[in-house]
Amino acid sequence: MPASPRAKDGRAPDVFRPGGWIPMRCRRDEDEVDFAIVGTGAGGGTLACKLAEAGFSVVALDAGPYWRPLEDFASDEYEQRKLFWLGERITGGDDPVQLGDNNSGQSVGGSTVHFQMVSLRFRPDRFKARSRLGYAVDWPIEPEEMWRYYDLTEDALKIAGPVNYPWGPPRGRYPYRQHEMNAAGLILARGCEALGVKWAATPLATISAPRGKAHPCVYRGFCKFGCSTNAKQSALVTWIPWAIEAGAEIRDLAMVGRIEVGPHGKVTGLEYHREGQWRRQRAKNVVVAGYAIETPRLLLNSACPQFPDGLANGSGKVGKFFMVQSNHAVYGTFDEEIRWYKAPPSLAICEHWNYAETGKDFPGGYAFMSQGPLPIEWAGTITGQRGLWGMELRNEMAKYNHQAGLKIVGEVLPQEKNRVELAGETDEYGLRIPRVVFSYGEEDRKLYRHSIRFMSAALEAAGGRDIWSAEDTAHLGGTCRMGSSPNDSVTNADGRCWDIPNLWICDGSLFPTVAGVNPSLTIQALAWRIGDRIRELGRRGEL
Repeated sequence: MPASPRAKDGRAPDVFRPGGWIPMRCRRDEDEVDFAIVGTGAGGGTLACKLAEAGFSVVALDAGPYWRPLEDFASDEYEQRKLFWLGERITGGDDPVQLGDNNSGQSVGGSTVHFQMVSLRFRPDRFKARSRLGYAVDWPIEPEEMWRYYDLTEDALKIAGPVNYPWGPPRGRYPYRQHEMNAAGLILARGCEALGVKWAATPLATISAPRGKAHPCVYRGFCKFGCSTNAKQSALVTWIPWAIEAGAEIRDLAMVGRIEVGPHGKVTGLEYHREGQWRRQRAKNVVVAGYAIETPRLLLNSACPQFPDGLANGSGKVGKFFMVQSNHAVYGTFDEEIRWYKAPPSLAICEHWNYAETGKDFPGGYAFMSQGPLPIEWAGTITGQRGLWGMELRNEMAKYNHQAGLKIVGEVLPQEKNRVELAGETDEYGLRIPRVVFSYGEEDRKLYRHSIRFMSAALEAAGGRDIWSAEDTAHLGGTCRMGSSPNDSVTNADGRCWDIPNLWICDGSLFPTVAGVNPSLTIQALAWRIGDRIRELGRRGEL
Protein backbone atom coordinates (compact mmCIF):
# COMPACT_ATOMS: atom_id res chain seq x y z
CA MET A 1 0.00 0.00 0.00
CA PRO A 2 1.54 3.39 -0.92
CA ALA A 3 2.46 5.80 1.81
CA SER A 4 0.07 8.69 2.29
CA PRO A 5 1.69 12.13 2.30
CA ARG A 6 0.60 14.28 5.22
CA ALA A 7 -1.08 17.55 4.40
CA LYS A 8 1.09 20.66 4.41
CA ASP A 9 -0.41 21.81 7.70
CA GLY A 10 0.50 18.50 9.36
CA ARG A 11 -2.99 17.16 9.71
CA ALA A 12 -3.90 13.48 9.64
CA PRO A 13 -3.08 11.48 6.49
CA ASP A 14 -5.50 10.96 3.67
CA VAL A 15 -7.36 7.65 3.70
CA PHE A 16 -6.67 4.80 1.31
CA ARG A 17 -9.68 3.09 -0.22
CA PRO A 18 -9.85 0.79 -3.26
CA GLY A 19 -9.00 2.94 -6.24
CA GLY A 20 -6.61 5.31 -4.47
CA TRP A 21 -6.26 7.88 -1.72
CA ILE A 22 -9.24 9.92 -0.59
CA PRO A 23 -8.21 13.52 0.12
CA MET A 24 -9.49 14.68 3.49
CA ARG A 25 -11.04 18.09 3.75
CA CYS A 26 -9.19 20.16 6.35
CA ARG A 27 -10.90 23.09 8.03
CA ARG A 28 -9.40 26.05 9.84
CA ASP A 29 -9.83 26.37 13.59
CA GLU A 30 -11.70 29.63 13.09
CA ASP A 31 -14.26 27.93 10.85
CA GLU A 32 -17.36 27.16 12.89
CA VAL A 33 -18.40 23.56 12.25
CA ASP A 34 -21.76 22.03 12.97
CA PHE A 35 -20.24 19.34 15.21
CA ALA A 36 -16.89 18.95 16.92
CA ILE A 37 -16.54 15.40 18.23
CA VAL A 38 -14.03 14.51 20.95
CA GLY A 39 -12.90 10.91 20.41
CA THR A 40 -13.07 8.64 17.37
CA GLY A 41 -13.73 5.19 18.83
CA ALA A 42 -16.87 3.07 18.69
CA GLY A 43 -19.06 6.03 19.66
CA GLY A 44 -17.33 9.04 18.15
CA GLY A 45 -16.18 7.32 14.96
CA THR A 46 -19.64 5.94 14.21
CA LEU A 47 -21.33 9.26 14.95
CA ALA A 48 -18.84 11.21 12.83
CA CYS A 49 -19.79 8.98 9.90
CA LYS A 50 -23.53 9.28 10.43
CA LEU A 51 -23.49 13.08 10.90
CA ALA A 52 -21.27 13.65 7.88
CA GLU A 53 -23.53 11.44 5.77
CA ALA A 54 -26.48 13.55 6.97
CA GLY A 55 -24.79 16.66 5.58
CA PHE A 56 -23.41 18.23 8.76
CA SER A 57 -19.89 19.69 8.84
CA VAL A 58 -17.86 17.56 11.24
CA VAL A 59 -14.41 17.71 12.82
CA ALA A 60 -13.51 14.73 15.03
CA LEU A 61 -10.46 15.05 17.27
CA ASP A 62 -8.45 12.28 18.90
CA ALA A 63 -5.52 12.41 21.33
CA GLY A 64 -3.85 9.48 19.59
CA PRO A 65 -2.20 9.06 16.19
CA TYR A 66 -3.81 8.00 12.95
CA TRP A 67 -2.28 4.56 12.38
CA ARG A 68 -2.04 2.76 9.04
CA PRO A 69 -2.18 -0.91 10.08
CA LEU A 70 -0.54 -2.37 6.98
CA GLU A 71 2.52 -0.18 7.56
CA ASP A 72 2.55 0.71 11.26
CA PHE A 73 1.61 -2.48 13.10
CA ALA A 74 4.15 -5.14 14.07
CA SER A 75 3.79 -8.72 15.31
CA ASP A 76 5.38 -7.67 18.58
CA GLU A 77 3.51 -7.39 21.86
CA TYR A 78 5.82 -4.72 23.28
CA GLU A 79 5.74 -2.57 20.14
CA GLN A 80 1.96 -2.65 20.03
CA ARG A 81 1.55 -1.20 23.51
CA LYS A 82 1.50 2.09 21.61
CA LEU A 83 -2.23 1.44 21.05
CA PHE A 84 -3.17 1.68 24.73
CA TRP A 85 -4.00 4.75 26.81
CA LEU A 86 -1.19 4.60 29.36
CA GLY A 87 -1.48 8.13 30.72
CA GLU A 88 -1.30 8.54 34.48
CA ARG A 89 -4.49 7.82 36.38
CA ILE A 90 -5.08 7.23 40.08
CA THR A 91 -7.15 4.25 41.18
CA GLY A 92 -8.74 3.51 44.54
CA GLY A 93 -11.60 1.77 46.32
CA ASP A 94 -11.77 -1.76 47.71
CA ASP A 95 -11.09 -3.23 44.26
CA PRO A 96 -8.89 -0.79 42.31
CA VAL A 97 -9.26 -1.23 38.56
CA GLN A 98 -6.25 -1.89 36.35
CA LEU A 99 -6.36 0.66 33.56
CA GLY A 100 -4.65 0.62 30.19
CA ASP A 101 -4.34 -2.30 27.81
CA ASN A 102 -7.50 -4.12 28.88
CA ASN A 103 -9.99 -1.28 28.68
CA SER A 104 -8.85 1.89 26.88
CA GLY A 105 -7.06 2.97 23.74
CA GLN A 106 -5.32 6.06 22.41
CA SER A 107 -5.47 6.28 18.63
CA VAL A 108 -7.88 7.19 15.89
CA GLY A 109 -10.40 4.37 16.19
CA GLY A 110 -10.05 4.27 19.98
CA SER A 111 -10.23 0.95 21.77
CA THR A 112 -11.66 -0.76 18.68
CA VAL A 113 -8.12 -0.77 17.25
CA HIS A 114 -7.16 -3.34 19.90
CA PHE A 115 -10.51 -4.86 20.87
CA GLN A 116 -11.03 -8.57 20.37
CA MET A 117 -13.99 -8.10 18.00
CA VAL A 118 -16.62 -9.87 20.14
CA SER A 119 -19.91 -8.39 18.91
CA LEU A 120 -22.85 -9.32 21.10
CA ARG A 121 -26.33 -7.96 21.67
CA PHE A 122 -27.83 -7.28 25.07
CA ARG A 123 -30.53 -9.69 26.07
CA PRO A 124 -33.58 -7.47 25.33
CA ASP A 125 -34.83 -7.58 28.93
CA ARG A 126 -31.52 -6.10 30.13
CA PHE A 127 -32.52 -2.74 28.64
CA LYS A 128 -35.41 -2.78 31.11
CA ALA A 129 -33.63 -4.46 34.01
CA ARG A 130 -35.67 -2.74 36.72
CA SER A 131 -39.16 -3.10 35.28
CA ARG A 132 -38.75 -6.58 33.77
CA LEU A 133 -36.12 -8.30 35.91
CA GLY A 134 -36.30 -6.41 39.19
CA TYR A 135 -32.77 -5.04 39.58
CA ALA A 136 -30.66 -1.96 38.70
CA VAL A 137 -32.34 0.62 36.42
CA ASP A 138 -34.06 0.83 33.04
CA TRP A 139 -32.58 2.35 29.90
CA PRO A 140 -34.71 5.18 28.40
CA ILE A 141 -34.79 3.30 25.06
CA GLU A 142 -37.01 0.42 24.07
CA PRO A 143 -35.30 -2.94 23.35
CA GLU A 144 -37.07 -3.25 20.01
CA GLU A 145 -35.51 -0.01 18.82
CA MET A 146 -32.02 -1.10 19.83
CA TRP A 147 -32.62 -4.44 18.12
CA ARG A 148 -33.25 -2.60 14.84
CA TYR A 149 -29.97 -0.69 15.18
CA TYR A 150 -28.16 -3.91 16.03
CA ASP A 151 -29.34 -5.25 12.65
CA LEU A 152 -28.01 -2.19 10.84
CA THR A 153 -24.67 -2.20 12.65
CA GLU A 154 -24.02 -5.91 12.17
CA ASP A 155 -24.68 -5.56 8.46
CA ALA A 156 -22.42 -2.51 8.14
CA LEU A 157 -19.54 -4.29 9.87
CA LYS A 158 -20.21 -7.65 8.20
CA ILE A 159 -20.18 -9.50 11.51
CA ALA A 160 -19.18 -13.15 11.13
CA GLY A 161 -21.38 -15.47 13.14
CA PRO A 162 -23.31 -18.75 13.19
CA VAL A 163 -26.41 -19.45 11.11
CA ASN A 164 -28.47 -20.09 14.25
CA TYR A 165 -27.42 -18.17 17.33
CA PRO A 166 -29.04 -20.08 20.21
CA TRP A 167 -29.90 -17.18 22.55
CA GLY A 168 -32.30 -14.29 22.27
CA PRO A 169 -35.29 -13.56 20.02
CA PRO A 170 -35.43 -14.97 16.48
CA ARG A 171 -33.21 -12.99 14.14
CA GLY A 172 -31.75 -13.16 10.67
CA ARG A 173 -28.43 -14.69 9.73
CA TYR A 174 -25.19 -12.88 10.37
CA PRO A 175 -23.84 -11.19 7.23
CA TYR A 176 -20.70 -13.38 7.07
CA ARG A 177 -20.28 -17.04 7.96
CA GLN A 178 -18.78 -18.03 11.29
CA HIS A 179 -15.05 -18.54 11.61
CA GLU A 180 -13.57 -22.02 11.63
CA MET A 181 -13.30 -23.25 15.20
CA ASN A 182 -9.86 -23.61 16.76
CA ALA A 183 -8.80 -26.14 19.41
CA ALA A 184 -9.29 -23.67 22.27
CA GLY A 185 -12.88 -23.13 21.16
CA LEU A 186 -13.49 -26.86 20.98
CA ILE A 187 -12.43 -27.13 24.64
CA LEU A 188 -15.30 -24.80 25.55
CA ALA A 189 -17.63 -26.83 23.33
CA ARG A 190 -16.69 -30.11 25.06
CA GLY A 191 -17.17 -28.62 28.50
CA CYS A 192 -20.55 -27.06 27.70
CA GLU A 193 -21.87 -30.22 26.10
CA ALA A 194 -20.78 -32.24 29.13
CA LEU A 195 -22.65 -29.85 31.44
CA GLY A 196 -25.74 -29.74 29.25
CA VAL A 197 -25.65 -26.08 28.17
CA LYS A 198 -25.52 -24.61 24.68
CA TRP A 199 -22.50 -23.06 23.03
CA ALA A 200 -21.89 -21.28 19.73
CA ALA A 201 -19.28 -19.71 17.53
CA THR A 202 -18.74 -16.15 18.76
CA PRO A 203 -20.04 -13.34 16.52
CA LEU A 204 -16.91 -11.39 15.59
CA ALA A 205 -16.17 -8.10 13.83
CA THR A 206 -13.44 -9.65 11.72
CA ILE A 207 -14.28 -10.81 8.24
CA SER A 208 -14.35 -14.53 7.45
CA ALA A 209 -14.38 -14.00 3.67
CA PRO A 210 -13.04 -11.26 1.38
CA ARG A 211 -14.68 -7.85 1.60
CA GLY A 212 -13.71 -5.80 -1.42
CA LYS A 213 -9.91 -5.79 -1.40
CA ALA A 214 -9.75 -6.66 2.31
CA HIS A 215 -8.53 -10.19 3.04
CA PRO A 216 -10.24 -12.41 5.60
CA CYS A 217 -8.71 -13.12 9.00
CA VAL A 218 -5.48 -15.15 8.77
CA TYR A 219 -5.63 -16.35 12.41
CA ARG A 220 -2.36 -14.69 13.45
CA GLY A 221 -3.79 -14.08 16.93
CA PHE A 222 -2.66 -10.48 17.41
CA CYS A 223 -6.21 -9.12 17.63
CA LYS A 224 -5.71 -7.50 21.04
CA PHE A 225 -2.49 -5.87 19.85
CA GLY A 226 -3.68 -4.51 16.50
CA CYS A 227 -4.71 -6.28 13.31
CA SER A 228 -2.07 -5.67 10.64
CA THR A 229 -4.13 -7.16 7.78
CA ASN A 230 -7.28 -4.96 8.08
CA ALA A 231 -9.49 -8.02 8.55
CA LYS A 232 -10.65 -6.55 11.85
CA GLN A 233 -13.56 -4.21 11.22
CA SER A 234 -12.46 -1.58 13.71
CA ALA A 235 -13.63 2.03 13.56
CA LEU A 236 -10.21 2.82 12.09
CA VAL A 237 -10.95 0.90 8.88
CA THR A 238 -14.75 1.25 8.70
CA TRP A 239 -16.49 4.28 10.22
CA ILE A 240 -13.50 6.62 9.93
CA PRO A 241 -12.91 6.16 6.15
CA TRP A 242 -16.66 6.32 5.57
CA ALA A 243 -16.83 9.57 7.57
CA ILE A 244 -14.00 11.10 5.52
CA GLU A 245 -15.65 10.04 2.26
CA ALA A 246 -18.76 11.90 3.47
CA GLY A 247 -16.75 15.07 4.17
CA ALA A 248 -15.70 14.81 7.82
CA GLU A 249 -12.24 15.80 9.01
CA ILE A 250 -10.33 13.57 11.43
CA ARG A 251 -7.75 15.50 13.42
CA ASP A 252 -5.24 13.21 15.16
CA LEU A 253 -2.74 13.95 17.96
CA ALA A 254 -5.20 16.53 19.28
CA MET A 255 -5.70 16.44 23.06
CA VAL A 256 -8.88 18.28 23.99
CA GLY A 257 -8.52 19.99 27.36
CA ARG A 258 -11.57 22.15 27.76
CA ILE A 259 -15.02 22.78 26.29
CA GLU A 260 -15.83 26.47 26.02
CA VAL A 261 -19.15 27.96 27.11
CA GLY A 262 -20.47 31.32 25.98
CA PRO A 263 -22.34 33.92 28.07
CA HIS A 264 -25.66 32.44 26.93
CA GLY A 265 -24.84 29.12 28.62
CA LYS A 266 -24.27 27.11 25.44
CA VAL A 267 -21.01 25.61 24.23
CA THR A 268 -19.15 27.58 21.59
CA GLY A 269 -16.24 25.26 20.83
CA LEU A 270 -13.29 23.59 22.47
CA GLU A 271 -9.62 24.06 23.28
CA TYR A 272 -7.17 21.40 22.18
CA HIS A 273 -3.40 20.90 22.22
CA ARG A 274 -1.69 19.99 18.98
CA GLU A 275 1.81 20.45 17.57
CA GLY A 276 3.09 22.12 20.72
CA GLN A 277 0.40 24.73 21.20
CA TRP A 278 -3.14 25.23 22.43
CA ARG A 279 -5.73 25.89 19.75
CA ARG A 280 -9.45 26.63 19.63
CA GLN A 281 -12.05 24.96 17.40
CA ARG A 282 -15.34 26.81 17.04
CA ALA A 283 -18.46 24.62 16.88
CA LYS A 284 -22.24 24.93 16.99
CA ASN A 285 -22.40 21.61 18.85
CA VAL A 286 -19.82 19.58 20.78
CA VAL A 287 -20.02 15.81 21.23
CA VAL A 288 -17.90 14.14 23.92
CA ALA A 289 -17.01 10.55 23.05
CA GLY A 290 -13.94 9.88 25.19
CA TYR A 291 -15.36 6.82 27.02
CA ALA A 292 -16.14 6.32 30.68
CA ILE A 293 -13.05 8.01 32.15
CA GLU A 294 -11.99 10.74 29.73
CA THR A 295 -15.56 11.92 29.09
CA PRO A 296 -16.36 12.88 32.71
CA ARG A 297 -12.79 14.12 33.13
CA LEU A 298 -13.27 16.60 30.28
CA LEU A 299 -16.67 17.73 31.55
CA LEU A 300 -15.30 18.30 35.05
CA ASN A 301 -12.15 20.03 33.79
CA SER A 302 -14.40 22.40 31.81
CA ALA A 303 -15.98 23.93 34.92
CA CYS A 304 -16.68 27.64 34.48
CA PRO A 305 -18.59 30.41 36.31
CA GLN A 306 -21.91 29.32 34.76
CA PHE A 307 -21.22 25.67 35.64
CA PRO A 308 -18.85 25.61 38.64
CA ASP A 309 -19.34 21.86 39.23
CA GLY A 310 -18.49 20.93 35.65
CA LEU A 311 -20.51 20.85 32.47
CA ALA A 312 -23.77 18.87 32.31
CA ASN A 313 -23.54 18.22 36.04
CA GLY A 314 -26.76 19.78 37.30
CA SER A 315 -27.83 16.38 38.62
CA GLY A 316 -24.46 15.81 40.28
CA LYS A 317 -24.15 12.53 38.35
CA VAL A 318 -21.18 13.30 36.09
CA GLY A 319 -18.53 10.73 37.02
CA LYS A 320 -20.95 8.67 39.14
CA PHE A 321 -22.06 5.06 38.62
CA PHE A 322 -18.74 4.00 37.11
CA MET A 323 -18.91 0.35 36.04
CA VAL A 324 -16.50 -2.26 34.79
CA GLN A 325 -17.27 -5.82 33.73
CA SER A 326 -15.83 -8.67 35.74
CA ASN A 327 -13.39 -10.67 33.63
CA HIS A 328 -12.55 -13.63 35.85
CA ALA A 329 -11.04 -16.71 34.22
CA VAL A 330 -10.11 -20.33 34.81
CA TYR A 331 -7.16 -22.08 33.19
CA GLY A 332 -6.01 -25.66 32.94
CA THR A 333 -3.53 -27.99 31.28
CA PHE A 334 -4.47 -30.64 28.70
CA ASP A 335 -2.75 -33.74 27.42
CA GLU A 336 -3.39 -32.83 23.80
CA GLU A 337 -1.75 -29.91 22.05
CA ILE A 338 -4.01 -26.85 21.98
CA ARG A 339 -1.88 -23.99 20.63
CA TRP A 340 -4.47 -21.52 21.85
CA TYR A 341 -2.72 -18.50 20.34
CA LYS A 342 -3.93 -19.49 16.87
CA ALA A 343 -6.98 -17.53 15.63
CA PRO A 344 -9.01 -14.78 17.33
CA PRO A 345 -8.85 -15.25 21.11
CA SER A 346 -12.57 -15.81 21.77
CA LEU A 347 -13.86 -18.05 18.98
CA ALA A 348 -16.42 -19.93 21.11
CA ILE A 349 -19.00 -18.58 23.54
CA CYS A 350 -21.65 -19.63 26.06
CA GLU A 351 -24.38 -17.14 27.00
CA HIS A 352 -26.39 -19.56 29.12
CA TRP A 353 -26.08 -17.44 32.25
CA ASN A 354 -27.21 -14.28 30.48
CA TYR A 355 -30.58 -15.89 29.86
CA ALA A 356 -31.13 -18.44 32.66
CA GLU A 357 -33.05 -17.23 35.71
CA THR A 358 -32.72 -20.38 37.79
CA GLY A 359 -29.64 -22.03 39.24
CA LYS A 360 -28.00 -18.78 40.30
CA ASP A 361 -27.99 -16.55 43.38
CA PHE A 362 -27.46 -13.14 41.76
CA PRO A 363 -29.24 -10.74 39.39
CA GLY A 364 -27.59 -9.80 36.13
CA GLY A 365 -25.74 -12.23 33.91
CA TYR A 366 -22.52 -13.23 32.24
CA ALA A 367 -21.15 -14.83 29.11
CA PHE A 368 -17.94 -16.83 28.97
CA MET A 369 -15.62 -17.44 26.06
CA SER A 370 -12.58 -19.44 25.04
CA GLN A 371 -9.20 -17.77 25.39
CA GLY A 372 -5.96 -17.33 23.43
CA PRO A 373 -3.38 -15.11 25.14
CA LEU A 374 -0.06 -14.42 23.41
CA PRO A 375 3.12 -15.51 25.25
CA ILE A 376 4.19 -12.25 26.91
CA GLU A 377 0.63 -11.48 27.94
CA TRP A 378 0.30 -15.01 29.34
CA ALA A 379 3.55 -14.72 31.28
CA GLY A 380 2.24 -11.51 32.81
CA THR A 381 -0.95 -13.27 33.89
CA ILE A 382 1.02 -16.07 35.54
CA THR A 383 3.37 -13.75 37.42
CA GLY A 384 0.60 -11.36 38.40
CA GLN A 385 -1.94 -13.96 39.52
CA ARG A 386 0.28 -16.74 40.87
CA GLY A 387 3.53 -14.98 41.71
CA LEU A 388 5.69 -17.43 39.74
CA TRP A 389 9.22 -16.34 38.85
CA GLY A 390 12.48 -17.88 37.72
CA MET A 391 12.45 -21.62 37.08
CA GLU A 392 8.84 -21.96 38.27
CA LEU A 393 7.73 -19.46 35.64
CA ARG A 394 9.85 -21.17 32.98
CA ASN A 395 8.36 -24.57 33.78
CA GLU A 396 4.83 -23.19 33.65
CA MET A 397 5.48 -21.44 30.33
CA ALA A 398 6.74 -24.74 28.91
CA LYS A 399 3.11 -25.94 29.12
CA TYR A 400 1.89 -23.05 26.95
CA ASN A 401 0.87 -25.11 23.92
CA HIS A 402 -1.09 -27.53 26.13
CA GLN A 403 -3.15 -24.97 28.03
CA ALA A 404 -6.65 -23.56 27.58
CA GLY A 405 -8.92 -21.23 29.47
CA LEU A 406 -12.40 -19.79 29.82
CA LYS A 407 -13.15 -16.18 30.74
CA ILE A 408 -16.30 -14.25 31.59
CA VAL A 409 -17.71 -10.91 30.66
CA GLY A 410 -19.75 -10.37 33.80
CA GLU A 411 -22.34 -7.73 34.63
CA VAL A 412 -21.37 -5.36 37.43
CA LEU A 413 -24.26 -3.40 38.95
CA PRO A 414 -24.27 0.40 39.07
CA GLN A 415 -23.34 1.95 42.42
CA GLU A 416 -23.16 5.72 42.88
CA LYS A 417 -20.08 5.43 45.09
CA ASN A 418 -18.09 4.00 42.17
CA ARG A 419 -16.92 7.11 40.41
CA VAL A 420 -14.48 9.10 38.31
CA GLU A 421 -13.37 12.40 39.84
CA LEU A 422 -10.53 14.84 39.41
CA ALA A 423 -7.30 14.42 41.37
CA GLY A 424 -5.08 17.32 42.37
CA GLU A 425 -2.22 16.13 40.17
CA THR A 426 -1.92 17.30 36.56
CA ASP A 427 -0.61 15.73 33.35
CA GLU A 428 1.83 17.03 30.74
CA TYR A 429 -0.87 19.37 29.41
CA GLY A 430 -1.54 20.89 32.81
CA LEU A 431 -4.92 19.12 33.02
CA ARG A 432 -6.06 17.50 36.25
CA ILE A 433 -5.86 13.73 35.95
CA PRO A 434 -8.72 11.36 36.86
CA ARG A 435 -9.08 9.40 40.07
CA VAL A 436 -11.09 6.20 39.53
CA VAL A 437 -12.73 4.68 42.62
CA PHE A 438 -14.27 1.21 42.41
CA SER A 439 -15.51 -1.53 44.74
CA TYR A 440 -17.46 -4.65 43.87
CA GLY A 441 -20.88 -5.06 45.45
CA GLU A 442 -21.94 -8.30 47.08
CA GLU A 443 -24.14 -9.25 44.11
CA ASP A 444 -21.15 -8.74 41.80
CA ARG A 445 -19.07 -11.09 43.94
CA LYS A 446 -21.80 -13.74 43.87
CA LEU A 447 -21.80 -13.55 40.08
CA TYR A 448 -18.08 -14.02 39.55
CA ARG A 449 -17.83 -16.75 42.20
CA HIS A 450 -20.63 -18.62 40.42
CA SER A 451 -18.80 -18.22 37.11
CA ILE A 452 -15.55 -19.61 38.52
CA ARG A 453 -17.33 -22.70 39.83
CA PHE A 454 -19.18 -23.29 36.57
CA MET A 455 -16.23 -22.68 34.27
CA SER A 456 -13.97 -24.86 36.42
CA ALA A 457 -16.48 -27.69 36.10
CA ALA A 458 -16.64 -27.16 32.33
CA LEU A 459 -12.86 -27.13 31.95
CA GLU A 460 -12.53 -30.28 34.05
CA ALA A 461 -15.28 -32.01 32.05
CA ALA A 462 -13.35 -31.13 28.88
CA GLY A 463 -10.27 -32.95 30.18
CA GLY A 464 -8.42 -30.15 31.94
CA ARG A 465 -6.28 -30.64 35.04
CA ASP A 466 -4.39 -28.40 37.48
CA ILE A 467 -7.20 -25.87 37.15
CA TRP A 468 -6.74 -22.44 38.70
CA SER A 469 -8.59 -19.11 38.54
CA ALA A 470 -7.56 -15.52 37.89
CA GLU A 471 -9.14 -12.15 38.62
CA ASP A 472 -9.46 -9.35 36.08
CA THR A 473 -11.79 -6.63 34.82
CA ALA A 474 -12.59 -5.49 31.30
CA HIS A 475 -14.55 -2.76 29.53
CA LEU A 476 -15.93 0.35 31.15
CA GLY A 477 -19.35 1.95 31.40
CA GLY A 478 -21.41 4.56 33.15
CA THR A 479 -20.26 7.96 34.55
CA CYS A 480 -22.61 10.04 32.30
CA ARG A 481 -25.72 7.91 32.33
CA MET A 482 -28.68 8.60 30.07
CA GLY A 483 -32.14 8.70 31.58
CA SER A 484 -35.68 10.04 31.52
CA SER A 485 -35.24 12.83 34.06
CA PRO A 486 -32.63 15.57 34.58
CA ASN A 487 -32.78 14.82 38.30
CA ASP A 488 -30.96 11.48 38.11
CA SER A 489 -29.14 11.42 34.76
CA VAL A 490 -26.76 13.49 32.63
CA THR A 491 -28.43 13.17 29.20
CA ASN A 492 -31.73 12.20 27.66
CA ALA A 493 -32.18 9.13 25.47
CA ASP A 494 -30.52 10.92 22.54
CA GLY A 495 -27.28 11.62 24.42
CA ARG A 496 -28.24 15.31 24.62
CA CYS A 497 -27.19 16.92 27.91
CA TRP A 498 -30.07 18.16 29.99
CA ASP A 499 -28.24 21.32 31.12
CA ILE A 500 -26.67 22.40 27.81
CA PRO A 501 -28.74 21.61 24.70
CA ASN A 502 -25.85 21.81 22.21
CA LEU A 503 -23.60 19.49 24.24
CA TRP A 504 -23.89 15.77 23.52
CA ILE A 505 -22.34 12.53 24.76
CA CYS A 506 -21.92 9.43 22.60
CA ASP A 507 -19.96 6.54 24.13
CA GLY A 508 -20.14 3.84 26.80
CA SER A 509 -20.39 6.43 29.56
CA LEU A 510 -24.10 6.74 28.64
CA PHE A 511 -24.82 3.15 29.76
CA PRO A 512 -27.18 2.95 32.78
CA THR A 513 -26.21 -0.76 33.02
CA VAL A 514 -23.53 -2.83 31.28
CA ALA A 515 -25.19 -6.27 31.03
CA GLY A 516 -23.05 -9.40 30.59
CA VAL A 517 -21.78 -8.89 27.04
CA ASN A 518 -18.97 -6.93 25.43
CA PRO A 519 -20.13 -3.31 24.87
CA SER A 520 -18.70 -2.37 21.45
CA LEU A 521 -21.67 -3.43 19.31
CA THR A 522 -24.10 -1.64 21.62
CA ILE A 523 -22.00 1.55 21.60
CA GLN A 524 -21.96 1.58 17.80
CA ALA A 525 -25.68 0.82 17.50
CA LEU A 526 -26.42 3.54 20.05
CA ALA A 527 -24.22 6.01 18.13
CA TRP A 528 -26.07 5.21 14.90
CA ARG A 529 -29.37 5.87 16.68
CA ILE A 530 -28.07 9.17 18.09
CA GLY A 531 -26.95 10.19 14.61
CA ASP A 532 -30.41 9.50 13.22
CA ARG A 533 -32.04 11.42 16.07
CA ILE A 534 -29.77 14.44 15.50
CA ARG A 535 -30.56 14.39 11.79
CA GLU A 536 -34.29 14.35 12.56
CA LEU A 537 -33.94 17.14 15.13
CA GLY A 538 -32.07 19.18 12.53
CA ARG A 539 -34.84 18.67 9.99
CA ARG A 540 -37.36 19.94 12.54
CA GLY A 541 -35.20 22.93 13.47
CA GLU A 542 -34.72 21.70 17.05
CA LEU A 543 -30.92 21.63 17.28
